[in-house]
Amino acid sequence: MRVSVEPADAWSTTVAEALNDWLAVRARPRLCLAVGSTPEPVYRKLAPPLLSDATVFLVDEYGGLPVGDPGRCASALWRGLLERARLPASRFLGPNVDASDIDAECGRYEQVIADGGLDLVVLGLGTNGHVGMNEPGSDADTATRVVQLAPETQEAALRYGLATAPTWGITVGMRTLLAAREVWLLVTGRHKRAILQQVLTGAVGPSCPASLLRTHPNAWCWADDAALPRRGTLPPDLEVW
Repeated sequence: MRVSVEPADAWSTTVAEALNDWLAVRARPRLCLAVGSTPEPVYRKLAPPLLSDATVFLVDEYGGLPVGDPGRCASALWRGLLERARLPASRFLGPNVDASDIDAECGRYEQVIADGGLDLVVLGLGTNGHVGMNEPGSDADTATRVVQLAPETQEAALRYGLATAPTWGITVGMRTLLAAREVWLLVTGRHKRAILQQVLTGAVGPSCPASLLRTHPNAWCWADDAALPRRGTLPPDLEVW
């Protein structure tokens, strides 16, 4: 995993510029995007026309919220980015948490993603090491599935404005995320420093699902200087830009 570090006040602009550059040279990209407070300022600075021919997949979705609830991940991503890009609704895809056969729906969504794969996955990092809703215990072979949310994840959901913390959701599994052609992990804030240290230097395994990204041949971590562990604690062979 390569690590790019920027000052906190320049971080979102730098990442947005990099993503704009990435989009500018790709036709009909297939993106899998996370929502949350970390990617939100990046999405605000993207050039909408660059997404006009994209297909966008949700990394995850909360269960148990009413249809159309503004707290749903799909609502947040549409409001924060895709509405400005005027992306056709037919090219914005996510799991249906209201399906009558939820396991069949997970399999359907997994297959839709597999038919063409993913060009780029953009992820945030949970304080317990989750990516998407792949909570600790998720190994590299996990598929799209229903998950029970850890207490830390439920608490974080309340910070996004939800009135009641969801207890479950559907997430794209680690197997599918790791099969993407490129993965970006976005990390900001001093409160993420300890878990980023574990991601970059700890054992690779399901106890910290984000650490599995270190096995990916084309993974970037975009961190601000508040989140980056002290240089002396990082392995000497780690590429830090």
